[in-house]
Amino acid sequence: MKVLAFGASTSSQSINRQLAIHAAGLIPGAEVTDLDLRQFDVPIFSVDAEEADGIPAGARRFFDTIRAHDAAVISFAEHNGSYAAAFKNLYDWASRIDQQVWGGMPVLLLAGAAGGRGGASVLAAAEAAFPHMGAEVKGTFSLPSFHDHFDAERGITDADLADRLRETIAALPSNAG
Repeated sequence: MKVLAFGASTSSQSINRQLAIHAAGLIPGAEVTDLDLRQFDVPIFSVDAEEADGIPAGARRFFDTIRAHDAAVISFAEHNGSYAAAFKNLYDWASRIDQQVWGGMPVLLLAGAAGGRGGASVLAAAEAAFPHMGAEVKGTFSLPSFHDHFDAERGITDADLADRLRETIAALPSNAG
């Protein structure tokens, strides 16, 4: 199964990218693609820009990358309770190619944050919105106090949180796609 994993952030030190890659690596038999959103350069979305220049190549590559996979693991950075602006912009462009961006794909939605709420607001927003964009949300997971509960080599260090992530991953069908 080909699994796309990314942190919905353009930070070079993204804790959410770390979390997404870790989680995807726990999926039995998965061939994981580590996606870095910084490789997709697109202008700020507007209908005027689309009419003048069409869909940017970066948005097409992002969309095509999604569709080349069987499942996705996405971990959201929370910026003022919502998606990071760079992700939202890229996602808006991709939706102009096909509103059903995910094409029925099974998706795990995660969020990690330095604070105790673990990105709860952005995770709730994604859980509500992604099914309307063609995602089959199979599970969600929030990692609060990321720096206290995550180690780059060992992954999630809190046993209860690690168990919850494994339970979330178990909801993803092993034969997705």
